[in-house]
Amino acid sequence: MKSAMSIQVLPVTDAGKDEVFRLVDRAIEKIKESGLTYMVGPFETTVEGDLERLFILARQAHETVVKESGGRVFTYMKIVTAPDLG
Repeated sequence: MKSAMSIQVLPVTDAGKDEVFRLVDRAIEKIKESGLTYMVGPFETTVEGDLERLFILARQAHETVVKESGGRVFTYMKIVTAPDLG
């Protein structure tokens, strides 16, 4: 199904904002590596593609940040599916 997902991966850490930015950048790198069409915004990244691929990508981005942060990570997603997307 043609879909679009906006995703925000937010690590919770006491290590400071530079570490938060580094971890968010790792999530964005996972999205770039997917080969899907995406747009990075100030609060979230929007990705277009098949619904199943988007769910897999969201999990990969989330788990990458969980693994690298060793702490708490919140991931927020908004998904739309429609025949006129992508």
